[in-house]
Amino acid sequence: MALLTMSKKEIDRHEVISRVIRKEITAQKAGELVGLCKRQIKRLKKRVKKQGAKGLIHGNRGKPGNRKIPDVQRDEIVRLLKEKYSDFGPTFASEKLAEINKITRDPKTIRSIQIAEGLWTPRKGKKGLEHRDWRTRKEAYGEMLQYDGSYHNWFEGRGEQNEQCLLATIDDATGIVVKASFAAHEGVIPTFAFWKEYVLANGKPRCIYLDKFSTYKVNHKIASENPDTKTQFQRACSELGIQLIFANSPEGKGRVERLFDTLQDRLVKELRLAGISTLEEANIFLRDVFLPTFNTRFSVDPVLKTNFHRVLTADEKKHLHSTFSRHTNRTVQNDFTFSIHNQWYQITATQCIAVRKKDVVTVEEYIDESIHIRLRGKEMNYTILPERPKKTKKTPWVLAVPRETVKPAADHPWRMRMTADIERKRYYESTRVHATA
Repeated sequence: MALLTMSKKEIDRHEVISRVIRKEITAQKAGELVGLCKRQIKRLKKRVKKQGAKGLIHGNRGKPGNRKIPDVQRDEIVRLLKEKYSDFGPTFASEKLAEINKITRDPKTIRSIQIAEGLWTPRKGKKGLEHRDWRTRKEAYGEMLQYDGSYHNWFEGRGEQNEQCLLATIDDATGIVVKASFAAHEGVIPTFAFWKEYVLANGKPRCIYLDKFSTYKVNHKIASENPDTKTQFQRACSELGIQLIFANSPEGKGRVERLFDTLQDRLVKELRLAGISTLEEANIFLRDVFLPTFNTRFSVDPVLKTNFHRVLTADEKKHLHSTFSRHTNRTVQNDFTFSIHNQWYQITATQCIAVRKKDVVTVEEYIDESIHIRLRGKEMNYTILPERPKKTKKTPWVLAVPRETVKPAADHPWRMRMTADIERKRYYESTRVHATA
């Protein structure tokens, strides 16, 4: 006798249909009990009379599905997943299979194959997270940008360095990655170069949301007591009228944090498939290939169809090199020189503005490492000195005649006094000796 595997639902239906066959209950009542219509109860009644309990089991049970992947194609997918996409997620792997290998399958199907082959482990749900209020997106493009840098092994050891820094900014309203580029580090000069290119191409955003890294904010206690203490980046944004908002936690600027999580998965693999191992090649790939595709797939429509970026004025464009440069104050010495970074500079005699000793000049270090000096808004001429200027000795007013050494005579008062003191000392000593005896 063959054994049937039935679910609790099917067992319950068999019991109800059996009561209908025995005329203990009507078909109408049976439909109410199992949640089926009267016509369906009659169909099940006929099947049970003809096939028994087997009539309640679905006819496709135990048979391969009509949409089952052919074994040949499944084997090909498994081979590609193991050879090329072993560390890819299901969604990303399905995209690359369709794009490169022309195999179109749902990410859920790829996920089930990866789980079966041990290439993917289902993630556990997050528990015990701190409650945070959801912040609504800004309404228009350019109203607020989130900006940050991420150190990661982007080239997976193919480059000279193990870690590279990726600077990126994402628009809060649309989710568009407006600009991203690789740099040596997250310091002042790479940040200046990033935002100088940005404002020239897109204009000035209303505000930038970023963390409290030392490049962007002075975190010393004294800075909180003195609001005029600013970083070079704060000073540059203030000159352009760009507001800076500093997040108190990584979750505050979660959009750019999640962006880097995605890029550390997708971009690393895209760079691997493209065989890229240098910063120059990676920046070209980002600009021309990766970002256009990424933004088309993941961006959203803003509430307001307008652009809040502001166009640079003619004066701002003229002084943009000066704005995005490192400013340092130096005092003019008495010989009209000053030093910076152990290098001495001489202010020349020909200037467009009067220069006095002890004037405070502003030394501007441009992105291209050139040095420019400004005093009261005017650029000054200078020359580079090979070494520190030597101090000149002042000429004395009178040249004194050197005196000869004179030995006092025997009858000189100094000698007479000294002789008297010696004779007096000898007399007292002789007197003390006789008294003791």
